Amino acid sequence: MAKRAAEEIHSGMVVNLGIGIPSLVPNHLPQETRVMFHAENGIVGMGESPAIGLEDENLCNAGGFPVTVVPGSSYCDSAVAFGMIRRGRVDLTILGSLQVSQKGDLANWIVPGKKVPGMGGAMELAQKARKVAVLMNHTDKNGVPKIVKTCSLPLTAANCVDMVITDLAVFKINEGSMILSELFAPYTVAEITAKTACDFSIAEDLRVIEY
Repeated sequence: MAKRAAEEIHSGMVVNLGIGIPSLVPNHLPQETRVMFHAENGIVGMGESPAIGLEDENLCNAGGFPVTVVPGSSYCDSAVAFGMIRRGRVDLTILGSLQVSQKGDLANWIVPGKKVPGMGGAMELAQKARKVAVLMNHTDKNGVPKIVKTCSLPLTAANCVDMVITDLAVFKINEGSMILSELFAPYTVAEITAKTACDFSIAEDLRVIEY
């Protein structure tokens, strides 16, 4: 999933990564790609994850995990970092999620009854980033679909998701319609349909990904 998401990143972009699987995306970028990764805690210019034993205790992403920085990186306070998001200066955000609806609603911050530290920057990123991509497993640990007709969990933002990359497939969302654009081998359209709780169309040029 992280490797496929890296294909959405191009030189010159400012990109924000959510915690979890999205934080692995920099490990799959070609060396020639020049991009500035932004974090809500005030880093612009994160690099690959550090090798074990080479972590800097004072250098971490918004999720608290150790990171490296690239030449030209900079630091700021959280107010400035959030200002960048709210002014639409982030080209792409790649987020994890609990549910995504057929029309692009995002629910990624809370399961009712469970304690969480807060929404973080998810609401601002979902509404203000120029493009929103979601990385998540196609179903939860019990096999329940996470791509649904209507989200049953509290929303982070409505009609905001542009694409969803799961462990089975890639969907694009355009004007409230979901399109299956790619699938990971060896999965089939029938398997993806059975594990998706909403209607979707199939792209004529459906791509089969073999990594």
